[in-house]
Amino acid sequence: MKKLFLIIGAPGSGKTTDAEIIAQENESISHYSTGDMLRAEVASGSDLGKEIDNYISKGLIVPIKIAIETITNAIKNAPTDIVILDGYPRSIEQMDSLEDFLKTDRDIILTSVIEVKVSEETARDRVLGRARGADDNNDVFNNRMRVYTEPLLQIQAFYSAKNILKVISGEGTIEEIVLEMKNFINSHI
Repeated sequence: MKKLFLIIGAPGSGKTTDAEIIAQENESISHYSTGDMLRAEVASGSDLGKEIDNYISKGLIVPIKIAIETITNAIKNAPTDIVILDGYPRSIEQMDSLEDFLKTDRDIILTSVIEVKVSEETARDRVLGRARGADDNNDVFNNRMRVYTEPLLQIQAFYSAKNILKVISGEGTIEEIVLEMKNFINSHI
């Protein structure tokens, strides 16, 4: 049985970096970033990658069928029983699709959803400061923030009602954030 931890947060919240560090420090944890999985597919030059790029380059959400297939395959094929997935869900539809999948697949249990909370100002400074790709500019950032924040209250309410939402401040140092997240994950595995 795979124990799944989802990490959500605004663009630039540090969710991917935090999860990478935790997985590097603990060989019994695998980490996947939804964004990295999708960007890798784009970089491959495949037809699927081109289709994904049409969405990512505009700061839009990749269609649910593509995202859920990519994610569930990664989780099932993970070399460890503990999986951290960051950047998912980003919409009510994604949340519902994952929930439907988890109801039919008893090999994966959603243990917790961790929200890394940062101000929009912090997120903007981090994203525009890193300028990692064509999707890191002010217009795309604004769209990505809008896409992230529109469903956020419903996502928070859904996982809070299931008593699996944990909110961590992403405003501190990487070391402080990673320590809090690592301690929380360790207490649930």
